[in-house]
Amino acid sequence: MIGYDEERDNRRSDYPIHTEKVFADRKIFFLDLKENARGRFVKITEDVRGRRDTIMLPCEVLDDFIAALQAIADADDENPEEGEE
Repeated sequence: MIGYDEERDNRRSDYPIHTEKVFADRKIFFLDLKENARGRFVKITEDVRGRRDTIMLPCEVLDDFIAALQAIADADDENPEEGEE
């Protein structure tokens, strides 16, 4: 039997606080800000023609994750693919 508080916590993590979608070719990336009893997190889901892979990222490391992605984007800008110059 699920108690009231447990039921409320389960509902809270079922619905995103905020969501974004990124479209890339045949892929869709869903980025959902969610919350559960352990805190807030970002759920990142990649959907490729119905096949889904998901990672959970605690909000405590979100700034580090964004900095790492920015470093990768900067490296990509500094090193163009062949034929892009």
